Amino acid sequence: MADSRVRTIGEVINNLRGEFPEITVSKVRFLETKGMVRPRRSKSGYREFTSEDVSRIRYILQQQRDHFLPLKVIKSKLNAWERGEVPPDGPSGPPPDTYFATSPTEMSRVELSRAAGLSPADLELLIENHVIQPVTGPRDSEVFGSDDLAVAQAAARLLRNGLEARHLRTLRLGAERSSELLHQLTVPLLRHGNPDTRRRAAEVLADCAQATGELQQAILRSTLAGYLEE
Repeated sequence: MADSRVRTIGEVINNLRGEFPEITVSKVRFLETKGMVRPRRSKSGYREFTSEDVSRIRYILQQQRDHFLPLKVIKSKLNAWERGEVPPDGPSGPPPDTYFATSPTEMSRVELSRAAGLSPADLELLIENHVIQPVTGPRDSEVFGSDDLAVAQAAARLLRNGLEARHLRTLRLGAERSSELLHQLTVPLLRHGNPDTRRRAAEVLADCAQATGELQQAILRSTLAGYLEE
């Protein structure tokens, strides 16, 4: 039989404090201002919480404690819950250790141009247009890593098909804008700085980065297919 009893905010706090010692009246009121929980009001104006309200608050606190999720993400899960959908419990993307893994490759300009099949002049133009950005190595030398090689190899293919280095700068800027957007998503996690939250941030970034790439590929493929049908 469903529990139809209503509870005061004090009763809610006492009910949840054993599991979540940090819960306070201010915390519950804050969740209400964010639309995360919507208790009804009595004729006297007091908040009245149902068992469903308590379940929502417990879910929110669990997601914050166990998964370090920001409220915006938790709210989207709650909305899915209300629509009868089953919200995902966590990222479904690649393991961050795999996604962010890079080889310790260090190459000079000559080595990079040879490995990527670029002429020294084309590599110079890519660097001038900030498509490839070397880091400073020993004795102020330029050093290029494995990601630079991947960029250079892709750039070589685009250059062979008629694009110019200045065009590829636009692609670089688009990727950087996507990176900044995803970074903002994980700022609350990265701000804590402890290993658990950083691991969670890495999981979110790997998942979102892969999903962003898939989204962009799907849009690009669909748009280009339309050109072929004209």
